[in-house]
Amino acid sequence: MTYLLALDQGTSSSRSIVFDRAGRIVTMAQREFRQIYPQPGWVEHDPEEIWQTQLATAQQALAQANLTAKDIVAIGITNQRETTLVWNRRTGLPIHNAIVWQDRRGEPLCAQLRAQGHEEQVRRSTGLVIDAYFSATKIRWILDHVKGAHIAAAQGDLAFGTVDSWLLWKLTGGQVHATDVSNASRTMLYDIRHNTWDHELLKLLHVPDSLLPQVHPSSHVFGETQPQMFGAPIKVAGIAGDQQSALFGQACFKAGLAKNTYGTGCFMLMHTGEKFQRSANGLITTAAAQPGAKPEFAFEGSVFIGGAVVQWLRDGLNAIKASGEVQGLAESVPDAGGVMFVPAFTGLGAPYWDANARGAIVGLTRGSTVAHIARAALESIAFQSAALLQAMSRDAQASGGSSVAELRVDGGACVNDLLMQFQADLLGIPVVRPQVVETTALGAAYLAGLATGVYQDLDELSALWQVERRFHPTMPRERAQQLMANWERAVRQTTAV
Repeated sequence: MTYLLALDQGTSSSRSIVFDRAGRIVTMAQREFRQIYPQPGWVEHDPEEIWQTQLATAQQALAQANLTAKDIVAIGITNQRETTLVWNRRTGLPIHNAIVWQDRRGEPLCAQLRAQGHEEQVRRSTGLVIDAYFSATKIRWILDHVKGAHIAAAQGDLAFGTVDSWLLWKLTGGQVHATDVSNASRTMLYDIRHNTWDHELLKLLHVPDSLLPQVHPSSHVFGETQPQMFGAPIKVAGIAGDQQSALFGQACFKAGLAKNTYGTGCFMLMHTGEKFQRSANGLITTAAAQPGAKPEFAFEGSVFIGGAVVQWLRDGLNAIKASGEVQGLAESVPDAGGVMFVPAFTGLGAPYWDANARGAIVGLTRGSTVAHIARAALESIAFQSAALLQAMSRDAQASGGSSVAELRVDGGACVNDLLMQFQADLLGIPVVRPQVVETTALGAAYLAGLATGVYQDLDELSALWQVERRFHPTMPRERAQQLMANWERAVRQTTAV
């Protein structure tokens, strides 16, 4: 039997999944780790904790499956993107906690860059908007606030990486400092059209290029693990940021195919082929996972608060004791009773891009109950995702492409049938849930398998993708359009704060 090991390093947990050649899950191990909140709007992780939990789950997954390193053809890594680490090359020790993608401390510098008129320069090169979400201002903050960091960086003593680079460095015993194009594209420092670091932007941000990892295609033999970790070396042969990895795992290899991942946030990507296109509708252009040297692109929209709204119902409002209870509570009422919940706890992402927006629950009446709020919370995930797909369709049509015909879904919240049906109703197109919903990890395994000859080509991978359920729209289009208009009205109220 042929097996592939995917390391899925997420925002709240590290997971390892063993897949067989057919893309079926053999075993899975998972460990949560601490979320560190030094002050409002700041989010950090302990880099050593990320590493230790990831290594432990990988070793556990192999033990559970009764496999050894010799049974694993290759490892694929997929990771929370934009999260920023800086470490000392000689000691291998981080000089600061990892600054997480959700962290907003870079916003003052972003506002300064916008005021200086650098938005067009950033969009033209990186495909991104200037936002604290991306890695660039996080790197700069670490260099500015850790004593001696600027000098150490100038002397070539420091290394920057997104989480994949950190894991690769640790797995290879400090032998390899590299990343893939999909992760590099999230730094706000990478020219995605020419697949190279942008030296003008590096200069603008005062980031020395000695900090930077080498960039390779996503399907590439990056190096080998240290023998003592698993009993023998294993090739690390695939790396992609979690959302590009999910797009790949969903077999969205051609222009016009789209997926939405329902996790802590929601992330929708539509493959746009080999041509760099810019959005006129608030989306960003990003590098898709690249099997080879040719650049491939995708439109992306990010919802900052997706499944996390259910955690807020549990921990902030105490409306439920466990996240799994939300569907039952939401289904106890026929609809949200006119309640709209905009969970802009950390501002609004695409297509609105308002860092100052704050959450709001509107449309409350004397008859509103916690069940209506729970239903509105669930529906907010679908409303935000529908706004993204509408923006994508407008961009696709403007560039001569066609609208998205179906939306492939994955991530934790996609198992919620009520949410998936409501999503299909809002969109007016089928929502398709695959048999393997762990598509983020699956994409990393596929990339590693391609690089090591387990799979011959993309056609072979497309044939492995199987549908578990299709949700067809049942709501009249007029009703769906009215609901979307109500949603947009509610969004406008949050941005007026």
